[in-house]
Amino acid sequence: MPFIKIYIHFVWTTKNFSPLLNGKTLREKVKSHILENCINKGIYVDQLAVQKEHCHCLISLGKEQTTSKLMQLIKGESAFWINKENLISTRFEWQDEYFGVSVSESYLPKVRAYIQNQDEHHGKKTFGEEYENFILKCGFSKMK
Repeated sequence: MPFIKIYIHFVWTTKNFSPLLNGKTLREKVKSHILENCINKGIYVDQLAVQKEHCHCLISLGKEQTTSKLMQLIKGESAFWINKENLISTRFEWQDEYFGVSVSESYLPKVRAYIQNQDEHHGKKTFGEEYENFILKCGFSKMK
């Protein structure tokens, strides 16, 4: 039996960064659904935060899971469910792109705290500022 511990911090956004997931109740509903779906699909989610225009998720990658398959399962299914349940007044879509960064064991507590404190964090810094900082810090190019 293989022993694998690979943590990935994922960030993905709504289509065109539209702030469609307004209200704490709606975000909690989406979060609960994503977590339930992940359990059913054998995806281990350590932390998840749903914001009005983006999500942060810390996942422990399974031995046969790929980042692209995980994002397809999470984003595709949750967008389908949001639309099926008519949770917002317009058609909901996630942006095709996403960020994924490996997280070392020693850095896990900081990433967990960062994800858990998204509401507080975005009271001080906009998602646009966070986005710019994230792509610069990780050496990514901007999503289109």
